[in-house]
Amino acid sequence: MRKDRWLPAFSMLLVSLLSFIDRNALAILAPTILHDTHLSSEQYGFIIACFSWAYMAGNPLWGYLLDRMGVRRGMTVAVSLWSVASAAHAWAGGFFSFAMARAVLGAGEGATFPGGLRTVAQTLSPSKRGKGLAVAYSGGSLGAMIAPLIVTPLALWFGWHGVFLATGAFGALWLLLWRRVGATVDDGIVLAKESLPWSKPALWAYILLYGVGAMPLAFILYDSSLYLHARFGWSQATLGKVLWIPPSAWEIGYFAWGAILDKTGPRYHRLLVAAVICGTPFFFVHSMPSGAAVLAAMWLEMFSGAGVVVLSISYVTSEFPSSQAGLLAGLGAGAWGASVALAMPWFGRLFDHGEFAFAFQAAALFPIAGYVLWRFVSSLANASGRS
Repeated sequence: MRKDRWLPAFSMLLVSLLSFIDRNALAILAPTILHDTHLSSEQYGFIIACFSWAYMAGNPLWGYLLDRMGVRRGMTVAVSLWSVASAAHAWAGGFFSFAMARAVLGAGEGATFPGGLRTVAQTLSPSKRGKGLAVAYSGGSLGAMIAPLIVTPLALWFGWHGVFLATGAFGALWLLLWRRVGATVDDGIVLAKESLPWSKPALWAYILLYGVGAMPLAFILYDSSLYLHARFGWSQATLGKVLWIPPSAWEIGYFAWGAILDKTGPRYHRLLVAAVICGTPFFFVHSMPSGAAVLAAMWLEMFSGAGVVVLSISYVTSEFPSSQAGLLAGLGAGAWGASVALAMPWFGRLFDHGEFAFAFQAAALFPIAGYVLWRFVSSLANASGRS
């Protein structure tokens, strides 16, 4: 019986934490950067879309590569790439330079969750993989939560250019750790060579649920600073003190929904309905009278989104073998990147025209649409199984 090893999973927690600090630095500093560079909210949305399109393509590609070349070498290449791209933001001064740096960052960060799921599958026994997955994936939500607490003081001390130099340096430090930990991961594990059955409805049900249903997570991460600054006039310093609050629900939600799933078993229909209901106050954000109420609604929506992610991954890993874990993780996160890439320029245009209420109402409908699509396509999977 293979001995469980937890240090690799915690290394994946750290790398996903770093990836979300890197990607959220721009979102946190958006009011200042857009002011300094004279970019519009719509241009900002297209810059986010460049990241998301590259992230969409990078996730399944890295999942495929990690399943075959191993996570030790694969994660070394990926983190090196995105650390250089993150530092390159310091020299960006306009739309095209930000878009290029953002695209390379997204391409590299596509390895984050495929690497986490693949590492857990290789180093932990099946009875420990649920907890291991929560550890590895929770780094992303933890990174989103602590990013404002790190990025804002750095920006106040060194300017926004200095923040991106620091995020690149953080990646270099992780690579030093990975030189030792990664050597213990690829130790004779047989890697996947079979291909996924693309015609299987369960695969597409998962892709639609993750990709569409979890989209509001990105909307809050990328646009909350712009909204709170525009509506309440909160300064960059004030934003740094409060923007950790909504992502804390993402962190808590991973473990809470995982515990609920362990206790109730795979009752995906009921649990997904509960997750979607949790986020319904988000529809009414723009009519809420105070910043505290808005932050509370964002918190609930991110808690809801965490449930969608946990339940979608649990669903797909019950349908496919663990040898395909990297590619499955990449397909889900890649689908999420695609929906974000399509939606963010549109949300930016709505923000430029002051149509905040409609933007939040539209974002709030994504989890409902994701659930409906999953329910329909998964019913096809059940029907084919009975025939």
